[in-house]
Amino acid sequence: MEGIHACFAVRTSFSFLLLILLQTSTEAQICSAPNFARFNENNTVGAVVMNITTEPGVTLAFNPPPANPDNPFSLNGNQLIADEVLDFETQFDYRLYITCTSPSADVGTTTLDITVIVEDVNDNPPVFAENPYRITVNEMTPKGLSVASIPATDVDSTDLYYTLTSTTVPNPFKLRSRNSPDILVETPLEYDKVKSVELMLTVQDTDIGAPDPSFTASTTILVTIVDVDNRPPWFQPCTEFESGGALICQSSGYTGVVNLDEQETGTLPLKPGPLYAIDGDNGIKEGIMYSFLGGDAGGLFQINSDTGNITMLKPADVLGTISLTVLAAQRVSSFQFSTTTVTISVLVKSLHPPQFQSSEYKAVVTAVGTMAVDLNNKEVPLRIIATDDDYAATGGLNPHITYQVTGSSDFSIVDGYLFMTKDLPEETLSLQVVATDATNDQTTTAQLSVQVTKVIVPSGEYGTVEMAAVGATLGVLLFICLVVIGVLAFRIQRGKADWRKIYEASKFQSSLGKGSVAQKEGIQYTNDAFENDEDGYSAGSGTPKRGSVMLSEVPRKPTGNLPVNEAIVKSSLALHNLLGDNTSEAGSDKTDSDKEVKPILTKERRMDDGYKSVWFKEDIDPNAKEEVVIIPDSREHDSEDEDDEQPSSSREEEEDDNPSIKTPRVVFNETDLDSGLGVKMEDPAESSEDDDFSNI
Repeated sequence: MEGIHACFAVRTSFSFLLLILLQTSTEAQICSAPNFARFNENNTVGAVVMNITTEPGVTLAFNPPPANPDNPFSLNGNQLIADEVLDFETQFDYRLYITCTSPSADVGTTTLDITVIVEDVNDNPPVFAENPYRITVNEMTPKGLSVASIPATDVDSTDLYYTLTSTTVPNPFKLRSRNSPDILVETPLEYDKVKSVELMLTVQDTDIGAPDPSFTASTTILVTIVDVDNRPPWFQPCTEFESGGALICQSSGYTGVVNLDEQETGTLPLKPGPLYAIDGDNGIKEGIMYSFLGGDAGGLFQINSDTGNITMLKPADVLGTISLTVLAAQRVSSFQFSTTTVTISVLVKSLHPPQFQSSEYKAVVTAVGTMAVDLNNKEVPLRIIATDDDYAATGGLNPHITYQVTGSSDFSIVDGYLFMTKDLPEETLSLQVVATDATNDQTTTAQLSVQVTKVIVPSGEYGTVEMAAVGATLGVLLFICLVVIGVLAFRIQRGKADWRKIYEASKFQSSLGKGSVAQKEGIQYTNDAFENDEDGYSAGSGTPKRGSVMLSEVPRKPTGNLPVNEAIVKSSLALHNLLGDNTSEAGSDKTDSDKEVKPILTKERRMDDGYKSVWFKEDIDPNAKEEVVIIPDSREHDSEDEDDEQPSSSREEEEDDNPSIKTPRVVFNETDLDSGLGVKMEDPAESSEDDDFSNI
């Protein structure tokens, strides 16, 4: 029985399934449509949402009738039409039932279940809840700590992208990520340096580079830095500096002066000012209380715990220095405290204030770092000195006196000397110098006139214009001197040969003066004045004419260091002045054995063999013992330097090796032999009318 029931149940199930399939197949033949339809929001009215497929004659209607009044759709034939603008943010889906009715009674009706899904379109920008936002951040907040989270909302999208910028550079804050609006500390801030920061937070509903249209929004964030109690009291005045990232203000302490055996009334005056301290945290400004730390100098002083003013309780009876330590602590946070030192000097009362030696000082200064000089005596540095009659034992010099120039910060006084500390244009400044006794604050003043100039003209000397005129004059004189030197050098160069001739003439004279020791050279003499005389030798006969003298042709030997062909000597001396009588006689008295021929002067022609003589047109006295001095010709000036450098021994060898050296000739001028002969030495082959003459 159980098997029979199971079989019946299976058959029944298949039967119902078949009926359903047959019914669906029948309905599908009447009308059909997708079960879901997607339609964008912000549509236009009358837009077609979808088309429904129907058999001929089949009609469509919303079910149940009548249609839902909130239905934003309508049917136009087999088309589903949107009669309103759909908004995803208002309603994002609609479910519709449409009945298909066939004209055939056998077919019946069919119902379609259609869901219209409204597609969201990015048509709304993101929005911040506030603008601006105000937040507070404690100073020195650690890096990486979150101080705020400011998200934006967008009805179209849940993915938003943020950007944070700041008016402070660099930005002391940053975002946790591009999609996170959490604000973190990037750089710890200090209240004394930064008290507020303005941030700008921008959001965008699409990422950078996305093709879809995007919307952005921004808001301002005002960050206030809050001061925290992290610094002790600072005594004023103090010098601020950083150490390890912390700001420290250091005080140099206070000093005061009291007179011996005198009690100061009221608050004790101190330098650099009254004693007081402030809270190092300026944003808190907590109250400060003062006290002595380490004693009050035996009950000599007391301090006001609220103001820090120090007063004397009794006179000081000992000269010297008293040191007090003052403690300043915050009233609430007493662990924040600091200390300073008050140094009080007990001195004998001053009876005389300092006095300047002059009521007015006048100075001249040229450059930075140079010492100013006295305007009235520019060779002496200006010395500004104030004396104190209380220091008569030291000549009035008080070592506690300090000097200061008022009216300009570009000058300073060091040990009484004035210096310029900044480069200034040329001008005259009217200033004032103040001398202060550091022990009692007694002061005195004097006028100070400073002339700033580039050049100082010493007193009693020439100025720039005068020195320029002197320089120009010296330049002209120097030029004239150079011209004169040039002319003299030129003339000396031209007369160089004459000077050498004079030198060599003297050398030749000394060589001839040796008498019989030096053998006379064989030289041909030619008297040009008598060359045309018919009593002389004919030109073509080879015999000498009158007026010429032929000496023996004994080979010549050089005499001492006499230069050959070097100079022409001009002289007006008579022949007997050149050679003494004894020399001439010694040369004439030699025997034929000593010398092949003996030159003499005679009035008549002698034709003895081996004897050569000189005859003249004019009669001469043979007893005058005049003798001709032979001066070698020096026309070859081009070889003067080479002849000078050549040693005498070398020249002797050259003469011995060249026995054919031309014999220079002597030309006599038509002058009286008693008063001197004009003699010209020249080479017989190179006679010239322009040769120089020498009077001997």
